[in-house]
Amino acid sequence: MFAELSELLGDSVERPPQGKLTLLGATKTDASFLVHHFLSFYLKAGCKVCFLALLQSFSHYNIVAQKLGLSLTSAQERGQLVFLEGLKAAQDVLFGTRQESAEPHPFQFISGDGSSLKGLYDFVRTALSPAVGGDSRNSPVLIVDDLSVLLSLGVKPTDVLDFVHYCRVTVNSQLKGSVVLMVRGSDDSEDEENELLAKALRHQSNRILWAEGLATGFCKDVHGQLTIVRRGSWEEKAERDLQQVFQYKIQDRNVSFFARGMSAAVL
Repeated sequence: MFAELSELLGDSVERPPQGKLTLLGATKTDASFLVHHFLSFYLKAGCKVCFLALLQSFSHYNIVAQKLGLSLTSAQERGQLVFLEGLKAAQDVLFGTRQESAEPHPFQFISGDGSSLKGLYDFVRTALSPAVGGDSRNSPVLIVDDLSVLLSLGVKPTDVLDFVHYCRVTVNSQLKGSVVLMVRGSDDSEDEENELLAKALRHQSNRILWAEGLATGFCKDVHGQLTIVRRGSWEEKAERDLQQVFQYKIQDRNVSFFARGMSAAVL
């Protein structure tokens, strides 16, 4: 995890957030560092994590995690991480290489009309439901990278939102856990489905982290701009949303943040 980002968010591995929906987004830049941050943060916090990796392979996430001092393989072996590799799951369904099972395949919607994500939801619910007599961990966490892939596979925005709703009821409300969703913004203004999904999730989220490329173009010392929005809530006695804007620089094993125009290269 990136200590500076945790500090900006007010998060602590001793007391990880509970019952929250965090939306991650990116426009004209790569914000995968946000996904890697929350994955490593919740694993270090001792939470049970269900990770729906729809964009990259397990080896990709594991290599980055090792740079951050974690082994996803070890987390899987001790039962802390349940990892669904979307690329492999889609291949299993499309080419019939999956083993026969009484349980519906999480990616069964690919072979149908794409309207039912029940199999994917059942996978999440089973992965995060506490085992009888099992060890007690911190609140469970669902991380999805990224929901936009489902639209590319032919799923309608309304069906994706239904999936998110049922996941929130289970993880946020019943299990008092957290949900972290990545939705990449589209450079194509005509991509109405992706924009509809992003806008709907913005309204539901407790906090939003949205990365954008610099309007001035590439800069070797400033890689992008991050907007953090914390929704006002009755529980926290905050009536207004709090918005902060930072610029950042991605390094090999860390990400540094600073106020706009306060980069060390500028000063």
